[in-house]
Amino acid sequence: MLYEYVLLFLSILVAAIMIIIIMLSRTVRFRLRLTLVSTILSLVLWQLTIFVADRTINDLILWNTLVFLWPTMAILSCFAFIRALHQTQTQTSDWSRLTIPILITIAVQFIPIIMMSIFTSVEKTSHGLELVRDTGYYIYLGGLIGSLLLLVAEIIVRRARSVRRSLERYAINVVLTTVIIASSFGVIINAVVPLLIGGQTYIAWGILIIDIFAIGLALSIAKGRLLDVRFYAVRTTVYILSLATLAGVYAILALLLSQWIQGYGVNSLESVVNVALALLLAFLFQPIRHLFDRITNRIFYRDYFDSETFFSQLNRKLTATNDLENLMRSTATYIADALKAEQAFFYIYRGEDVGLHAGTNRHRKLALKEAREFDRVIGEKGMISIVELEETSPIRRLMVSHRIAVILPLRRSGVVIGYFVLGEHRQGVYTRRDTRLLETVADELGIAIQNALSVQEVRDINENLEHRIAVATKELRMSNTQLRKLDEAKDEFISMASHQLRTPLTSIKGYISMIIEGDVGKVTPQQKHLLGEAFMSSERMVRLIGDFLSVSRLQTGKFIIEKHEVNIAKLIQQEVDSLAYTAQSRGLTFEYKQPKNIPLLQLDENKIQQVVMNFMDNAMYYSKSDGGAITIQLKKKAHAIEFTVKDTGIGVPKEEQAKLFSKFFRAENARRQRPDGTGVGLYLAKKVIDAHDGEVIFSSKEGKGSVFGFSIPIKK
Repeated sequence: MLYEYVLLFLSILVAAIMIIIIMLSRTVRFRLRLTLVSTILSLVLWQLTIFVADRTINDLILWNTLVFLWPTMAILSCFAFIRALHQTQTQTSDWSRLTIPILITIAVQFIPIIMMSIFTSVEKTSHGLELVRDTGYYIYLGGLIGSLLLLVAEIIVRRARSVRRSLERYAINVVLTTVIIASSFGVIINAVVPLLIGGQTYIAWGILIIDIFAIGLALSIAKGRLLDVRFYAVRTTVYILSLATLAGVYAILALLLSQWIQGYGVNSLESVVNVALALLLAFLFQPIRHLFDRITNRIFYRDYFDSETFFSQLNRKLTATNDLENLMRSTATYIADALKAEQAFFYIYRGEDVGLHAGTNRHRKLALKEAREFDRVIGEKGMISIVELEETSPIRRLMVSHRIAVILPLRRSGVVIGYFVLGEHRQGVYTRRDTRLLETVADELGIAIQNALSVQEVRDINENLEHRIAVATKELRMSNTQLRKLDEAKDEFISMASHQLRTPLTSIKGYISMIIEGDVGKVTPQQKHLLGEAFMSSERMVRLIGDFLSVSRLQTGKFIIEKHEVNIAKLIQQEVDSLAYTAQSRGLTFEYKQPKNIPLLQLDENKIQQVVMNFMDNAMYYSKSDGGAITIQLKKKAHAIEFTVKDTGIGVPKEEQAKLFSKFFRAENARRQRPDGTGVGLYLAKKVIDAHDGEVIFSSKEGKGSVFGFSIPIKK
């Protein structure tokens, strides 16, 4: 009959389409695709063999015996498919207790087929040729029913051992329903009905078992998110809508334009218009298809996301900031939105006893002890999904309590630095595409987190260093304040002591001077010599007190220059006269000729006098007592006066000359020559000359003498 051909053609077409879709689906493991295609092909060959056996008149026993071969092959392939599906979901191999009984019952079916003992002969009846069934038929039928029942039991066992709400549970539910419906339909149509009516009248309807198995088994892996049948259906719809739209547009435009052309009576343009319309519609095909793609995606793929866009946006998130907490929060939020997760967060180790959380709003938090439990279970494993764990697993109970579906360890150099945790899916379960996507970005997440950790550690070090610097600065400021107070007290003491010491020293000098001059009686030469030494010592003491008082004033900012008109030539002459006796006592002489062309200068007389006396005093004490001469010169140059004191003393070593005018500095040979020196005279002299806008003059050669002096500009 015609309907039999139609049924056969449609069933084989459906099976072929499903086989093509399954084989082209690269997201499904090859073993799973192979077993599914083998099951569908066995059913197709079964129905084709039935079709041939019903219409042939030659070798009827052989062809009808071959009919019984393919159900057995289909059951064997279906059993392999169940095992492949279980291994795909759990990644483990598990042989159940029903495996051996199933294989035995399948083997029982092969015995009568191989021995050709299903039919004994062919008889002619009023209905046509009838096959006489042998004992092997009933043996085969018993093995078939037994293997089907055991296969259903195997599926039920697998279902019971699968995790609730897991991908495997969803897939097995569809497989169980498909096997029960298809097996029941096949047994009824091909075995029960022929026995009841005594003929093969309705056996052609058994071909529908192909469609039941093909669609049902494909839906099982689609339900397990291993095969996106919806993708092919939606894309087919898109192409049909696109072509239908273009065909409609073409028909309408062609009709309108043809009427317009005929109205003008120009028939030669019709072919040109058709070509133009065809080219126009060819250019419009892609935009229209993209339009329908967007529409169907919004309807059927609300949870769909493009992988390239996902990676691009994720890279931007990972490189947008190096702040650890902000990086984890923004990245977790983006991944949670893309994968439709209820929550997502990072748990990163910060030392042995500290962990850092960051992620979506109101995310669950792990304790350090719980994270360490993950370390113990994960080991060298990759990502852990809750669907892979047994019901009794303690890790699974922990994940359920925190509403966690996926745990992704983050490693650097083989060491776990933390975890990325994904909560339950908002619309069901995660697909294999989702989990593979996470596994792909695991290394990238680990690198970004490690870099941010390094930056954070540097920041922590800097903050700690800044805090320590701030504390040290505060302590230094306090110490500096105390030292300043002590320095002020010291300066105040020196100033007070200097003022207080000058009064008795002045009295001592006055009384000694009166005695030397004979105001209290005649003085012998020996007494006069001793009194002269005492007078010079007291005078030197006065100068030292003056030096210390000046240093104190420099420190406190009270060193004031009080200028008035001074005859510097006369001032130098007075100092030469006052030190002549001291120089004579040391076997030295001053050579000085007072110039007459020196103008009056605006100077601080006391301080310049102190500088002059200091230079002359140093020349005396550092010269040899062998009748040498100390040359003193004062001369006028273009716009300045120049004063120098030249001696033939010990000189200053070249390597120490740069430090000579520093406070309290004395050259090594000077300390040996005059141990009681203070090192403040030259320091004060430079300060005084600088205050008069002048320059210090100095030159020296060790062992041959020195030149000290100054140059002060003449100002109108």
